[in-house]
Amino acid sequence: MNFTIGTLLAFSFAASLIAVAALIWAISTRQFKITESDARAVFDEDEGGKLDDPTSSHSDRSPSAQQPGMSGEWRRLLIVMFVTSTAWLVFGSIFGVIASLKLHIPDWLTGSAPLTFGRMRTLHLNSVIYGFLSLGGVGTAFWLVPTLFKVSLQKVRFAMSGAVVWNLALLAGVVVIAMGWNDGQEWLEIPWQIDIFLAVGGACFAIPLLYTTAARRVNHIYVTGWYYMAALFWFPALFILANLPGVHSGAQQATANWWFAHNVLGLWLTPLGLGAAYYFIPKIIGKPIYSYRLSLLGFWALALFYSQVGMHHLIGGPVPTWVVSLSVVQSVMMVISVIAVAINQHTLSLGNLWAWKESLPLRFVALGAIMYTLASLQGSLEAVRAFNTVTHFTHYTVAHAHLGVYGFVAMVLFGGIYYMLPRITGRAWPMPWAISLHFWLVVAGFAIYFIALTIGGWLQGMAMLDASRDWLESMEVTIPYLAGRSLGGTLMTIGHLVFAANLAVLFLGRTRRFVEDAGDTDASVATPSSGA
Repeated sequence: MNFTIGTLLAFSFAASLIAVAALIWAISTRQFKITESDARAVFDEDEGGKLDDPTSSHSDRSPSAQQPGMSGEWRRLLIVMFVTSTAWLVFGSIFGVIASLKLHIPDWLTGSAPLTFGRMRTLHLNSVIYGFLSLGGVGTAFWLVPTLFKVSLQKVRFAMSGAVVWNLALLAGVVVIAMGWNDGQEWLEIPWQIDIFLAVGGACFAIPLLYTTAARRVNHIYVTGWYYMAALFWFPALFILANLPGVHSGAQQATANWWFAHNVLGLWLTPLGLGAAYYFIPKIIGKPIYSYRLSLLGFWALALFYSQVGMHHLIGGPVPTWVVSLSVVQSVMMVISVIAVAINQHTLSLGNLWAWKESLPLRFVALGAIMYTLASLQGSLEAVRAFNTVTHFTHYTVAHAHLGVYGFVAMVLFGGIYYMLPRITGRAWPMPWAISLHFWLVVAGFAIYFIALTIGGWLQGMAMLDASRDWLESMEVTIPYLAGRSLGGTLMTIGHLVFAANLAVLFLGRTRRFVEDAGDTDASVATPSSGA
């Protein structure tokens, strides 16, 4: 146990030293000699003050005018990233609905081992986390980073190789999990032999973004770039260290497991989501964020406080009390980062409610940003021992996890994809009504899902703490709420199918091209060197 904790703390200390070095570099290159005008880095010259949304008939800007210089190779990469991420979303959603139904209809589909709850739930988790969210988030970075840095994506072939390797490795992982082979750790179920290829794919993703950053034509790095660059450093380190075979066992393994699992959410998915939100919200509305200095404070607070948050999942477990106490303190300190983000993003989005009506992508992104605030504050509350005593080992925790992963990250990615693809393809969305349908299906479905599990989980926790009640009663009390979970999950899955259908028609159908409206057949795409 001491070795495991020492290793994790040593790694965190080393990461902190690297962060300090990055901070020193940022100061020496005058990254922190900022003015509020730096918040306008998301806009082109003479841009701003106008709605920018390719899905809205009231947008004041042509999508072709926004298109950065883009080679065919770069465009194909983005299409591959978003199409494959959507495919994983659909499969992961189906796996999730099956797993949910089996919680209150346990005798359904019992004749096949791959269809048992344990495997379906694991397939759902890995398909969504490493499929939809990771591929979609990195795909968004492949578009946003070059756009912000005013340069085309470098080393595109590395990125395409990474997309192929990542998808094949994830497919292999899903197949072997369905067959019954996994590493037995939540968020780390894919066997480490296959994880090697995921690590290779991830490295291929990082190389183009690092080269693009080095080739940037702007001096100041906008806050989105900080989140993305940090995620590129954090995730490989987390993934490799947690997957080292034969190093951890027993209680030590549980410690390493939750150190990794929570950090994947906070140091991988959260930066991908926040980085995107910091770009899309001001970009669509046409106004800069409330306080640019505050946005950097939020980033560095995340970097400082998040790394040890995951240990609060082991409250009451066989780990040293000081480790849990450290986690509780850092969980509460995360409020600093959350409030900084909330002030910036919600002041802008809620102060411009007219844009919510006009822009469907903004609805997804801005609502996702609000869900980040709620999920983070709820997480800080759950880390407090008195509260955790009730919610631990209950469906309340499942609701909380989905509030962060789905309510925040997935919603931001939906909005980002709706915004980006018309600029990538030069085509309008073929079924604009389907975007609105998708939004209301997933919002209604997620509301039912979250409220049902939150109430059911709290009642479950109270029942387990009541020594006068049989343990089985704590399970029976959740059944109506589990049915609500399945209903909500089904609505969300229908919304995902609508999203996938709209995407398919965009690529396969005959849709209006923006360049035809502009009267210039070459206006939407410039073709500089791909940097491959």
